[in-house]
Amino acid sequence: MKHPANPEIRAGGPDVKRLTGRLALTAGWALALAVFFRWWDVKLHFPGWLFWTTVFAALYVGTALALPAGERGRRRLWRPVALWAGLVLLAFGLQAAIPAVTVRHRALPTALVLDVVDVVLALWAAGRGLALLWEPPLRWAVVGGAIGLLVVGGTAFMVYMPGASHAGLLPPASAQETAFRARLEQHVRALAGTIGERNSATPEALERTALYLEGVLAELGYNVAAQEFDAGGQRFRNLEVTVPGASRAEEIVIVGAHYDCAPGVPGANDNGSGVAAVLELARLLQDARLARTVRLVLFPNEEPPHFYSDAMGSRQYVRRAAAAHERIVAMLSIETIGYYADAPGSQQYPFPFNLLYPDRGDFIAFVGNFASHRVLRRSIGAFRRSAAFPSQGAVAPAWIPGVSWSDHASFWLRGYRAIMISDTAPYRYPHYHTEDDTPDKLDYDRMARVVTGLVGVVRELAG
Repeated sequence: MKHPANPEIRAGGPDVKRLTGRLALTAGWALALAVFFRWWDVKLHFPGWLFWTTVFAALYVGTALALPAGERGRRRLWRPVALWAGLVLLAFGLQAAIPAVTVRHRALPTALVLDVVDVVLALWAAGRGLALLWEPPLRWAVVGGAIGLLVVGGTAFMVYMPGASHAGLLPPASAQETAFRARLEQHVRALAGTIGERNSATPEALERTALYLEGVLAELGYNVAAQEFDAGGQRFRNLEVTVPGASRAEEIVIVGAHYDCAPGVPGANDNGSGVAAVLELARLLQDARLARTVRLVLFPNEEPPHFYSDAMGSRQYVRRAAAAHERIVAMLSIETIGYYADAPGSQQYPFPFNLLYPDRGDFIAFVGNFASHRVLRRSIGAFRRSAAFPSQGAVAPAWIPGVSWSDHASFWLRGYRAIMISDTAPYRYPHYHTEDDTPDKLDYDRMARVVTGLVGVVRELAG
């Protein structure tokens, strides 16, 4: 006697098709999470913290519609979408009511801080979408596995850097580094000692600074280009010199630092050290034969009250570059590179980086956003090949305090790849933005070694 085939177990039957469909949708969610984690801080001409919320909410709705009608009826599928929409509207309202927030004495646009809303809502939507597809206990295994892979893969993406940081005693300084040291100290003492506070509140001192920088660059044989602009009823100027490229001259590498300092402080480390490094790089690169064009640029108005406003020199610079469709392939922001400490506990971090990096402030840090990860890894790799000096790198979201606190963020806003090279400023330097930020606090020997590595970085990026 023949038995009819069981449609529930027959190949291609309803259960098999349902399982295949759920596996395909799960794979789609995994791909969406991978794309999200790789590119989530790319603005794509849309508010960053809203773009991914929209994408993942749409994926959730698509997943819900793909379920059989009976299952859709049993679950409260649309309540999360309504909740997410309400949170987005609330975020819009907060942004309109509170356009900026203060983090460690820095005024930041609320839209930047609200990037975290995009992370939470996107991951929330992904979790809900996966939960729709599977019943317990498989639901918890799938969602837990996705979270675990995201944490492990994301951490590896953020902290993995090529090469190895130098460990142990530093080798004796070379004769060239000894010469670097003397010139670096000379520049810092001229800026933070002879001139002192230099910003829009002290326009005469800011002008003296610009004249000093123009004089040094002119003595090196450069034709200094001044990019002037008005802000707050005052006249400011970016200062630029160019090392022409050869075979790929239309591609540009920017090396920049801000020459103003915070109100009421002499600004030796912030940012006399970065400016001194750019001047020394200009000396070392003046006869270089590189494939790409290198521009060394000094910006005013990075510090408050202009920080994160259109009055920043870097904002003005990159706006003109974008309007001219210039092919800037990389930007290095040299920011506070003069202070190092060997004692345990001398280095601090924002969470969660305190769990991942050393607690001694004896290294130079390379920091970039997710979109700039290739420039960051290529730069730190070149640094480690060029200098025997400790170095650490991190790919991090822009909303983490400190990650976007310099001129490189101006380039991010225009879609360019940019990184910051720093001693981590307030996370290490006890005199950050105080009257004690004086030239005697800096370690010029280690600064010179950092400059040695930066020469290798620029040569690597410029081909």
